[in-house]
Amino acid sequence: MRLLWITLFVVSSSTFAQPVKIAKLKYDGGGDWYANKTALPNLIEFCNANINTNLAISEDVVEVGSPDIFLYPYVYMTGHGNVVFSNAQAENLRTYLTSGGFLHIDDNYGLDQFVLVEMKKVFPELEFVELPFDHPIYHQKFDFDKGLPKIHQHDGKPPKGYGIIYEGRLVCFYSYESDLGNGWEDQSVYNDPQEIRIEALKMGANIISYAFISTL
Repeated sequence: MRLLWITLFVVSSSTFAQPVKIAKLKYDGGGDWYANKTALPNLIEFCNANINTNLAISEDVVEVGSPDIFLYPYVYMTGHGNVVFSNAQAENLRTYLTSGGFLHIDDNYGLDQFVLVEMKKVFPELEFVELPFDHPIYHQKFDFDKGLPKIHQHDGKPPKGYGIIYEGRLVCFYSYESDLGNGWEDQSVYNDPQEIRIEALKMGANIISYAFISTL
């Protein structure tokens, strides 16, 4: 499955290649999984223009427990509130990630306490670890020598990039206190300066690139 995704990424610049789809994760618990409605379409447009991808112009929505999750090389999770994975959903997500899938969790403020608990259901034997600034995810097409850019202030803490590493491969990237998704949104949503939005989009493009082609 992963080799198929890598092939799709490499040939995606071809006029004849089928566009590759990415998805937003729908989860239970009442949290606003649907937040940042314009974020992924804007990131997709940026990636297609700047890193030679051929991503479908709008994202799909996929549920945690759905077998359809295996159709997507990159799945994006965001929100502010409660998250609940059933045991069956956690097992499905684990199988997806250990089979070559990639989950990007983007804290939209308030997600942290729920993510840490629910991802323990997925990988009870593993912990999130902070990624060093020289990790390849920060050095794809764009270099981020100090790690994640700070997009929104929230609690004023420094942005952190955490990962779950399974058998030597980064399977889940967790962007905390950065709020990349808000930076990907239409400028009219938050009125962020254009230079801040571009930093968020560049980091997002790095994550997409890493998710598709890294063999870590």
